[in-house]
Amino acid sequence: MRKFIQKALKRIANIARPGREEKTNPGGKHFINQPPDAKADAGGVLVSQGETSPAGRPRRRRTGKGGRVGATEPAATVAMPEVPWRLSQFKVAPLEGKTRFHDFALPDALMHAISDLGFQYCTPIQAEILPCALSGKDASGRAQTGTGKTAAFLITVITRMLNNPLQGSRRPGTPRVLVLAPTRELVMQITAEAIQLAKYTDLKVIAVFGGMDYEKQRRQLVDLPVDIMVATPGRLLDFQQRQDLNLSKTEVIIIDEADRMLDMGFIPDVRKIIHSTPPKERRQTLLFSATLTEAITRLAAQWTKDPVTVEIKPEQVAVDTVDQIVYIVTTDKKFALLYNIIKKENLERVLIFCNRRDEVNRLAEILTRYGIDNAELSGEVPQKQRIQRLEQFKLGKIRVLVATDVAGRGIHIEGMNHVINFTLPHDPEDYVHRIGRTGRAGAAGTSISFADEADAFYISPIEEFMGRKLSCIEPDDTWLVLPRPLVAKRRRIPPGMPGGELRKGGAKEAGQRPRRR
Repeated sequence: MRKFIQKALKRIANIARPGREEKTNPGGKHFINQPPDAKADAGGVLVSQGETSPAGRPRRRRTGKGGRVGATEPAATVAMPEVPWRLSQFKVAPLEGKTRFHDFALPDALMHAISDLGFQYCTPIQAEILPCALSGKDASGRAQTGTGKTAAFLITVITRMLNNPLQGSRRPGTPRVLVLAPTRELVMQITAEAIQLAKYTDLKVIAVFGGMDYEKQRRQLVDLPVDIMVATPGRLLDFQQRQDLNLSKTEVIIIDEADRMLDMGFIPDVRKIIHSTPPKERRQTLLFSATLTEAITRLAAQWTKDPVTVEIKPEQVAVDTVDQIVYIVTTDKKFALLYNIIKKENLERVLIFCNRRDEVNRLAEILTRYGIDNAELSGEVPQKQRIQRLEQFKLGKIRVLVATDVAGRGIHIEGMNHVINFTLPHDPEDYVHRIGRTGRAGAAGTSISFADEADAFYISPIEEFMGRKLSCIEPDDTWLVLPRPLVAKRRRIPPGMPGGELRKGGAKEAGQRPRRR
C-alpha cells in the first residue's frame, strides 16, 4: 500500500510541473499538456490564473478512487459577444401622410428602445411637436391622455441628454430634467415609460410622490446623480425644504396636465418650483394641458419663451380610436346589464368608473358576491395597495378594476380594450379622460356607458363638448336578467343595487336565509 501511495504522489507531482508536454510514461499513462498561463494546484488540477478558493488557496478538484486524478473537466464554453444593435434592423417603410421616428435622426440607443416598444409611426401630436422640441424650442400643447404626448416629451429630453453628455462629476439630487404631474398614478406611468425608453442608456430615472416611504425616496436622491425626475409638486417641495434637491441646474422642465394642476390647487406650488429653476431664457419648457383655457394660456406665457403651440382636439381622440356605446337603462337594471356584458362578452380586463368612493365600494362588493374577481381603486385605498392592484391588473391577475376619476386618471395599461362608465361623469372632460384609458395612441378600444334616469341629463353636454352625437341604444331584455348571487349579502346595500330591496318586517335581502332566534 505504501508503494502504491508513493507512486501516486510521484505521478501527481509530475503532472504539476509547468511546461510539460503531453507524453507517455513507461507505464503507458499520459501527462497533461499545460497552457503557459495556467497553474496547477496541489492536487494536480489546472486552474485559471486568479481562480482561488474563498480562503485564498487554489481550488481543488476531487480525485478518483485510489487518489488518481479523475477525467479532465470539459472546456468552459466561451460566451459569444453580443452583436451590437443596428438601426438597419428597425425597418419602417415610408408612408404618405405618416411621420416615422427615423425621420428625426434620434440616437441609436433610443431608437432601439422605440423598436422594442413597437412604435413605427408618430401620433399627430408627436409629429407636430417633436421637430420644434428637438430643436430646443419651448412648446405648449393641447392634448388629451392617450395621444402619445408622454412619449413625445420623453423622446425630446432623452435625445437632448444623449447628444449633450455632461463632463465631470455632478452632485446628487441635481436633476437635468424635471417632469411635474398632478397625481401619483400619472407620475408612475411617466416614470415607467421613461425607464422603457432609456433602458439602453446610462440615464437614471426616479419618481418622487407622496404616500410612499419618504426616506427610501430620499436615498434615491442623495446616493447618485439624477438625470430625469418625475414628481408631484407637494413631495418635491418637501425635499427642497430639506435641501436634498437642487433645481438650479435643471435644463428642461415639463408640466403635464396643467389644467388638472389648476383644478387641484397645485399652481402656487408649481410657481415656487419653477422659480427655483434657471430663468426661462436658459431652460427649455414644455407644457401640456387637456384644455387651453385663458388661465392656462396666461401660465404658459409666464413660464415659456416664444412657445410653439400644438392643438390636438378632443374629438380626434374620442371619435377616431374608441367605439362609444351608451345603454339607456333603469337604475335597478344597471348591474344586471354590467354582469351580462362582462360574462357574455367574456371580457378579461375591464376598467369600470364610478363617480364617488361609496359607489366604488358598493359595486366592488356586489361584483364579488356574483363571482367576478375585482379590486377597488379610490383615494381611500393606501398608495402601496393601489400600486399592487394596478400591477396585478396589468398582469391579468385581477379581472375588473373599479375606480374613481382621480385614482384612474394616470392608468396606462396595454391591451385594455374596454372601459365602462357605470355612472356618467358630471364633467364632459372627465368623460374624455375616462374613455382615453382605452384606444390609446391609435389603438382600437370600446367605451360602454350606462345612462339611467339621472345620468341621461349629462349626455347632451358630453356631445356638445366632443362635437358629435353619441349612439344611445336600449339593451336586449335577456341582458337584464340577473342570476342568483354566489355569496350572500353581508351588509345592507341601498336600493338601486341588486339585493337592495327590503323584506316586509325586516332588513333581510330577498332570498337570504333569516337568522335563527
